[in-house]
Amino acid sequence: MMRENIENAEAMITKWDPDGSTYTKFVFIFQENRKEAKEFIKCIRDLRRAMHFMVSENSVSDQLVLSQNLMQIAMKRLEKEFYQILTANRRYLDPESVSKSSRTLAQSRSRSSESDNEDCVGSEEEFQMAGESVSEVERLSDLAISNLSLIADCMISSGYGKECVKIYKIIRKSIVDEELYHLGIKQYTSSMINKTNSEIFEHRIKNWLDAIKIAIKTLFHGERVLCDHVFSMSNTIRESCFTSATKEGAINLFRFPELVAKSKRSPDKIFQLMDLYECISDLWPEIESIFSFESVSAVKLQALNSLQKLGDSVRIILSEFESSIQKNSSKTLVPGGGIHPLTISVMNYISLLANYSVVLTDIITDSTPATQSLLLESYFESPKSDHENQKLAISVRLAWIILVLLCKLDAKAELYNDIALSYLFLANNLQFAIDKVRATNLKFFLGDDWVTKHEKKVKQYAANYEAMAWNKVLSTLPENPNDFMYSETVKGCFRQFNLAFEDAYRKQTSWVVPDGKLRDEIKVSIAKKLVGAYREFYDTNLVTLSGEKNLEVLVRFDPDNLGNYLSDLFLGTALSGSSSSSHSSPSSSQSRVSRCLP
Repeated sequence: MMRENIENAEAMITKWDPDGSTYTKFVFIFQENRKEAKEFIKCIRDLRRAMHFMVSENSVSDQLVLSQNLMQIAMKRLEKEFYQILTANRRYLDPESVSKSSRTLAQSRSRSSESDNEDCVGSEEEFQMAGESVSEVERLSDLAISNLSLIADCMISSGYGKECVKIYKIIRKSIVDEELYHLGIKQYTSSMINKTNSEIFEHRIKNWLDAIKIAIKTLFHGERVLCDHVFSMSNTIRESCFTSATKEGAINLFRFPELVAKSKRSPDKIFQLMDLYECISDLWPEIESIFSFESVSAVKLQALNSLQKLGDSVRIILSEFESSIQKNSSKTLVPGGGIHPLTISVMNYISLLANYSVVLTDIITDSTPATQSLLLESYFESPKSDHENQKLAISVRLAWIILVLLCKLDAKAELYNDIALSYLFLANNLQFAIDKVRATNLKFFLGDDWVTKHEKKVKQYAANYEAMAWNKVLSTLPENPNDFMYSETVKGCFRQFNLAFEDAYRKQTSWVVPDGKLRDEIKVSIAKKLVGAYREFYDTNLVTLSGEKNLEVLVRFDPDNLGNYLSDLFLGTALSGSSSSSHSSPSSSQSRVSRCLP
């Protein structure tokens, strides 16, 4: 039996001797005739059994020497076949095709294992049976992988795994490196990142975000699938091959976010950092699964290190952003008490931050200073779960930034000469902040209680404005207009009212209230107090002046027309010099209280 196996093997192996005829030098058995290729593998297995038997019998016969020579010829043929399949089938062994092939390969292997037959190898018909929906590319990919696995198993079992592995590592590493290059992944340094202008920097970030998804889900996943199938019989070899092909490229891939995190910081860069952080976090389960071998643990360490550096940089930028608000020293006043540029930039910034809730949860949780939490705890309910506790951390941080802004605005309000205008400035800016909260994801973090409490502040600011701006006008009218008054006294009241109203009107037509609802509410409130009081005085005392000449000069306003004048307010139609002063008087500063704290 052993002799017959050796004779059969000799005939088959000699036929396909790569150093034999011209035909066998340029024709490949797995490409030419897969059925004969399976017979070739079977002959090698039979030859190996015969050799084991002769060795166990301590044989030193010519048959053993012949068998050894035949085995060397056979391995040389398989080595050549292995190289040819790897290089000629690059199109079908690309990562995307291999990734799609994992299902049909698994089904084919399952049937092979169920047959419990060493000689049972996948045929083309079996791959077609694996699923009618399998495309031609997938079928050819499956076939190439099956052939590689068949050769690898045979060479490793025969003690020639080293030769097989060497070929695999060289070819597959070049393919992985080439794919990464086509994805735009390069070897960057810190100086290269720092010297890049903003436009190119943004392009590289976007390119990396696109590339990492393809690299993980297709390139490295496909390479892992290929290694697992080709070298299924040896965990050690498949780990070695996967490591050799992917480790260097993967580490370089994950080093880029770390370099970005260490580069020059700016407030706007925080969003790119969070995009990078979010991308790695989302892909982490797949990264862990693909790079599960101990020999590629450095890849996971690099990815984790990048996450840590990104998180650190985000926290630093947030702190620096808060500090920049506090240090804002601009003394330029907004005409008419309108919305300060600082208010617009800060609220736009944190509204964008609120779009990154998941990332901020990871980064900010457990990093919020105790002073912030204690100061703002009145705004938020105590958390009832870990999820609520994580949300609270973000809520507190965002609310704190707004509080820092409000305190800075309070200081800027002191720059106005007119106290009434300073209160209008505060009402306008706080209303803008509230509207921004309502219109963005900030509302989910700050909640209705925060909005309600700050709306009350707006109303208080508006009430303070009215008192400071219109009390002088109201004070020109008698407390009880129904009491008897001499005509001279009535004339004096009308003259004082005219002067006071015209002065208030002249100044406040240059003031602004951008929010339509707030503007109408203030106007209605002023009209309710002023027009009503003036009408009562007007109706009661006008008869006293019935005989006066030039009455229209003395009584310049009638109650019905007063409302028309009030409608001109807060449109900023005429600029007043009163809003351009950069310093307030001592008396006005002393009359104010701290308005930014909860």
